[in-house]
Amino acid sequence: MFTRVANFCRKVLNREESGATQQDAQRAMTVIPREQHTISRKDISENALKVLYRLNKAGYEAYLVGGGVRDLLLGKKPKDFDVTTNATPDQVRKLFRNCRLVGRRFRLAHIMFGPEIIEVATFRGHHEEQAADRQQSQRGQNGMLLRDNIFGSIEEDAQRRDFTINSLYYSVADFTVRDYVGGLRDLQEGIIRLIGEPEQRYREDPVRMLRAVRFAAKLGMTISPETAEPIPRLSVLINDVPPARLYEESLKLLQAGYGYDTWRLLHEYQLLQPLFPTITRYFTDKGDSPMERMVAQVLKNTDNRIHNDMRVNPAFLFAAMLWYPALETAQKIAQESGLTWHDAFALSMNDVLDEACRSLAIPKRITTLVRDIWQLQLRLSRRQGKRAWKLMEHPKFRAAWDLLALRAEVERNAELQRLTQWWGEFQVAPPPLQKEMVGKLGDDPAARRNRRRPRKRAPRREGSA
Repeated sequence: MFTRVANFCRKVLNREESGATQQDAQRAMTVIPREQHTISRKDISENALKVLYRLNKAGYEAYLVGGGVRDLLLGKKPKDFDVTTNATPDQVRKLFRNCRLVGRRFRLAHIMFGPEIIEVATFRGHHEEQAADRQQSQRGQNGMLLRDNIFGSIEEDAQRRDFTINSLYYSVADFTVRDYVGGLRDLQEGIIRLIGEPEQRYREDPVRMLRAVRFAAKLGMTISPETAEPIPRLSVLINDVPPARLYEESLKLLQAGYGYDTWRLLHEYQLLQPLFPTITRYFTDKGDSPMERMVAQVLKNTDNRIHNDMRVNPAFLFAAMLWYPALETAQKIAQESGLTWHDAFALSMNDVLDEACRSLAIPKRITTLVRDIWQLQLRLSRRQGKRAWKLMEHPKFRAAWDLLALRAEVERNAELQRLTQWWGEFQVAPPPLQKEMVGKLGDDPAARRNRRRPRKRAPRREGSA
């Protein structure tokens, strides 16, 4: 994967002395001329180029930076393009009528081009020990940066970024790539390396631990030892991150096409507990419980759908991941309270989703769909009469059937497998055959047991109307 990067990186890095250390390499800026890298303007968003050119024309420095540059060097298609500049957010807003300023923690300019947003950030500067203005810079007691609006030079900005491979700058003024922190070498060697002292950088923003794992899984790279070492002992800091931000991060982790590999790395670095406390309570030593097999399979299926350009819905992912905790909680409630199964399951849904939302602020529109998928699991076995057709009309029927199929697969349950097969055949059968399939259910002893007895009518009294 790194062949294209290696060719031009080798030319540049051979200039360095053989005894140079990584720290020495980071101190020296390396400029890669156009003929020695693979980035072409035809691979860059036209809107990103418009932003770069207008900023340059107005007399500001402006560079493409971050994942866009990294992915272009790797021969990948970037998902988005970010720009950094020495223009302040207010100066950027004056240049673009389609601009809005966002964020309190990090003040950013979003330039809107229909559905595409080009994010523009001002060069970040170093923080002083005592910030004069709390609106510009503020830290929490645990070291987390609550505000980071100190502006500086491009050299300072390079040091303020998270990983070396994300601190590469492409200029449309001279078509060069600038490397201030040894990112080219790490890109060539496939290493995720944090810039600066790892523990301090994680305390500034604990989400960097999740990003390290995500990039390692996405790019097939290795986290450097000094970057990896603090993660397990600092994973508790994730609890200090706002749940709304963690929800967005969870989607990036699990619904970007490499969710299964990311899940394994999250497990390895002990990052799952602050994200999914409900699930981690049900982990087993061998990792082969139905819940653990369910999580692995739904993530693999999600990855396959994304790689085949198929849509994915976070509601189904959460419904599958939390199904067995909901089921076991319902069984416990039913045993302890004596409630009917349906009432116990209703309480269980509330408890499990409430706990999940305390860690991840899952939107109500998603939890509503999760409830629908779960409730349909209780109804899919009741197929007599007109129920089968009514169930198929439910908006989440297909998602519920998919979850039923997953349950049958991970539990290796013959009854669930027959039920899954029946619904698969019923959906594609012509109407006459559907009537025949429903009619045959009347001969099924299990169906007869589940059939309601007709309610007895009270004897009619004489003289009643």
